[in-house]
Amino acid sequence: MTVTEPPTATSDRTPPWEAPEALRRTDPQIADVLALEAARRRDSLQLLAGENIASPAVLAALSGPLADKYAEGYPGRRHHTGCAAADAAELLAVTRAEELFGADHANVQPYTGTTAMFAAYAALLRPGDRVLAMSLQHGGHLTVGSRANFSGRWFQFTGYGVRREDGLIDLEQVRDLAKRQRPKAIVAGSISYPRQVDWKAFRAIADEVGAYLIAGAAQTLGLVAGGAAPSPVPYADVVVGVTHKMLRGPRGGLLLCTAELAERVDRAVYPFIQGGPSMHEVAAKAVALAEAATPEFAAYTRAAVANARALAEGLAGQGLTPLTGGTDTHLVTADVSGLGISGREAERRCAAVSVLLGKCALPYDTAPPAEASGVRLGTGCVTTQGMRTAGMAEVARLTGQALRSSEPDRELAERVRELARGSVPKW
Repeated sequence: MTVTEPPTATSDRTPPWEAPEALRRTDPQIADVLALEAARRRDSLQLLAGENIASPAVLAALSGPLADKYAEGYPGRRHHTGCAAADAAELLAVTRAEELFGADHANVQPYTGTTAMFAAYAALLRPGDRVLAMSLQHGGHLTVGSRANFSGRWFQFTGYGVRREDGLIDLEQVRDLAKRQRPKAIVAGSISYPRQVDWKAFRAIADEVGAYLIAGAAQTLGLVAGGAAPSPVPYADVVVGVTHKMLRGPRGGLLLCTAELAERVDRAVYPFIQGGPSMHEVAAKAVALAEAATPEFAAYTRAAVANARALAEGLAGQGLTPLTGGTDTHLVTADVSGLGISGREAERRCAAVSVLLGKCALPYDTAPPAEASGVRLGTGCVTTQGMRTAGMAEVARLTGQALRSSEPDRELAERVRELARGSVPKW
């Protein structure tokens, strides 16, 4: 991989976003709000692990004529007329997803990753069933047992975790819990675990106890598409993903499953949990899936992983402690308690100089979840913007400097702004 220096700012490479004339004329207030968001993106280092930058083609599909089309149902089985174009868009998205991931069946209608997980449960489970999933403190999503979420109210969850000594998933614990609990389903996947999931091992455990295997792959499905992460598709009964994050598409959910479960999954999405799909979002998903099938996207995913490894190394040099000693993905989860601050304070200090990251609870963390002891970072956006491993040293240095500054540092904020403005998205 070619290593390049961090880009430098040039005024003509990042022109300000301009609202379309129709929007400026009809609703100047919203036009101003969107301009503010565009300026925020242009002037900040976006290290939020769950975000990315969609291409102009994806954005064009989102604003296209399918934005207000009602197409309740599935292609060829709509409850409204005039759906020929909607059918064509959805069939393209489905076919592209199936081919990209080698899946028997894809459903591209879920509005979000959460509704996609809801549909997976609805297809496989009944209220009261037992489910084994990564505990919330160790990196599980709200949809794997939080009492604030439908999952924790409808199903009986048992959480597995990571080993204290190395931060890796304790597969022996998973197996022991599965044998004792006899769950109807096992969920593999995390929102903050930086290493690859051993899908084959989880499949073997699920088979031992006669459980379904659900892969929660929202964070890493884009890496799978580019060949930078192992695929859960050959092992999982249902794969739950999203089309934003590392797939660089519109915000939305995605389901992949075996042929045997196709009808159950489709019925779980519609009519059980959703009405008509957002067809402009489906069209934009089709665009993103086509982009993800290119050699350029594969190179992007490899660069994102290389950048994350370089960032983890750089942050360690700044006094943070990366979990598991590093990463295999675009994620870096790190302990900031050695700097004498909480994750929440780290988030605040970085945001004050436009370095955007998120606080994160850590395994065995004694701090309250609202404060936490960790931060979670991702390299999706900065890699899309053209940064490579040499630039990660500077990103880590600026982040470390922000974490050590109890008050906003004007010079630091300006350096962040220069670095961000000099980075131009590359699709």
